[in-house]
Amino acid sequence: MTRRLTALYSALEALLLVGIGIAVPLSILTVMWAAQYGFQIDWVDFWRAAVIIWMLGHGVAVTLQLDPETALALDVVGVGDPIVVTLALSGFALVTALAGVALGRRLRDQPHRILGELVAIGGVTVLSGLVMLSAAHPAALPSRWQAILFPALVYGLGVAIGSIGATNPARVKLRALIADGPQPIVAAAGAALRAGLGTVATVMAAAAVLTTVALVVNYGQIIALYESVQAGVLGGVALTAAQLALLPTLVIWAASWLIGPGFAIGAGSTVSPIAVTLGPLPAVPVLGALPAEPSPLGFATLLVPVLAAFVAGIAVRPRLVAQLGDASFAIWAVATAVIAAGVAGLAAAFLAFVAAGAAGPGRLAVVGPDPVTIGWWMIAETLIGVALGLLAGGARAPRPAAPARTR
Repeated sequence: MTRRLTALYSALEALLLVGIGIAVPLSILTVMWAAQYGFQIDWVDFWRAAVIIWMLGHGVAVTLQLDPETALALDVVGVGDPIVVTLALSGFALVTALAGVALGRRLRDQPHRILGELVAIGGVTVLSGLVMLSAAHPAALPSRWQAILFPALVYGLGVAIGSIGATNPARVKLRALIADGPQPIVAAAGAALRAGLGTVATVMAAAAVLTTVALVVNYGQIIALYESVQAGVLGGVALTAAQLALLPTLVIWAASWLIGPGFAIGAGSTVSPIAVTLGPLPAVPVLGALPAEPSPLGFATLLVPVLAAFVAGIAVRPRLVAQLGDASFAIWAVATAVIAAGVAGLAAAFLAFVAAGAAGPGRLAVVGPDPVTIGWWMIAETLIGVALGLLAGGARAPRPAAPARTR
């Protein structure tokens, strides 16, 4: 593509991303505006709500100011005090990141790749700022700088991941630097990175399976909560859509449960394999899948991340042995396990940070896992598992071929 076509294509991608992202909640709210409210309410209010939902989906903090009558009706503590909501509906962020990955891949081999990426990310930044200004209202005010930057940062991260290819100049330079670096350090760092990220990915996969099982097993409780809400057909559709947007966050909560510390649904509450303390819960049907009691396996649940780390250690061991040999392998194996533990701890802490925040007033200001605690537990479990996997037998450095015999 030419320079102009690349810029135009990228700008259109940014427009579609923001437009479709807001159109998803707006379409449901518009049907409610017509069918449930009979066009009696200003449609602009529903536009503002759709933009706020999209902003929340990207981690933007939103300050709500309820009028005294509404606050009293909802039994909100501290009538007249602003309510800050920071818990992300991370399904929107996941879609944005995946769209960025797709764009990065499409532009990977284009001659004006950098221009296209900058136009797309800049377009998301500008459009996010414009929709934020259009939806700003004292009753629901998103953080201005977060509203402008956060969607673009999520999109940019996806674009950066998608643009990584064999011919990417940055990747070529990085490979050259790695080839010229000290090979034992390079080998240990590469193995540690793969083992650490592989451990977190495996735990997340196990958490996704656990979340699915919990939803199926507690299906009756979830339906009962739906009936107790009495939201009607359209309200039920809107509630289901919101819970689908929250699903990636729920998977991270399940991963935090597998790691050990678990998560909170309100200040003073705990949901972990060894202790469950729940107070009054918000009327969200999917919370019916939460365990009412500690895991019957207790501390044995913590074997999931340790086993994931053990498998990761075994997986990277053959290549590491081939690069380092047997002589000093034990020392480098311990160093690799330490680095892998740090990588896994940082990744788990970041995911916990994404899945934590404030969901409402009072005790609901504390919802989700604690990133620092999750990070430290993941470091300890990964260190044990990867070290055992690397020091386990089953791999040897390749021996040189024996010289051919001459007759």
